[in-house]
Amino acid sequence: MRTKRESRYLKKARLAHELAQAVVPRYSHINSPQRYTQPQLVACVILKVYLGLSYRDTEEWLLAADGICQALGLEEIPDHSTLSRVVKRLGLNVVRQMNQLLLAQLRVEEEMIALDGTGFSTTQASSYYLTRKGGWRQDYVKGLMGVGTQSQLILYWLYGLSPGNEMAYLNRLRRGVHRYGKLVKGRRQWTLLADRGFDGQAARPTDLIPPRRPIIRPDRVQRFHRVEHARALRLWGQRWKCETVFSVIKRLSGATLASRSRLRQQRELGFKALAYNLHR
Repeated sequence: MRTKRESRYLKKARLAHELAQAVVPRYSHINSPQRYTQPQLVACVILKVYLGLSYRDTEEWLLAADGICQALGLEEIPDHSTLSRVVKRLGLNVVRQMNQLLLAQLRVEEEMIALDGTGFSTTQASSYYLTRKGGWRQDYVKGLMGVGTQSQLILYWLYGLSPGNEMAYLNRLRRGVHRYGKLVKGRRQWTLLADRGFDGQAARPTDLIPPRRPIIRPDRVQRFHRVEHARALRLWGQRWKCETVFSVIKRLSGATLASRSRLRQQRELGFKALAYNLHR
């Protein structure tokens, strides 16, 4: 007997709801209307990002998706303004906690972790309009991410302003991904891969980061030879898995951050990363 197929959207909705239930309080206040629980609304927002929809289109999509509403236990469809408010109210640390819980359930341990950044546009204007307007907008924001080369999951992310140098984010990214390094005799042992944009005082001799020229200091010479040796062993190519992750994110949820304020853009970037990990 053939088993009944289940939509991947149902699977993502259930998983997002379970993660939100473990991290987010059931209601925001004891005297709130309590028409929906906060985990239900967070799961809806994650689906919105995953599908690359606006808040209004998400409301219409939920009206047509009976199976999703049943999986989330929704008796009434939340209004688009309700979804917008829950994103405004939600702290960035909640999105990080949900991602950490997901990675803990998957027991992620990596021998090599790659760092890279990609740009996200802050306007949804078409290329034709921008050309007719008399030039391209130069303002965009940067998403910097640490990706496990084995699991291809996003382990940590940061929000940055562009144009800007990536070396300023190296230490924070290193601290964020360290917990997912391979555990050997009680210590986390892993190798960091990054491009030349991350080279600076924070780079260590053991990192696989090509040094900028001139290469004079002994530690930079040592790092240069380590990178060349990694190229010969075809390990350096693992860094390109970051580009694969960025391509999937932009194909799934778009290359634009629709939020206006910097704070909400940070949350939207976090939701994009979490939606990608759920997709994997």
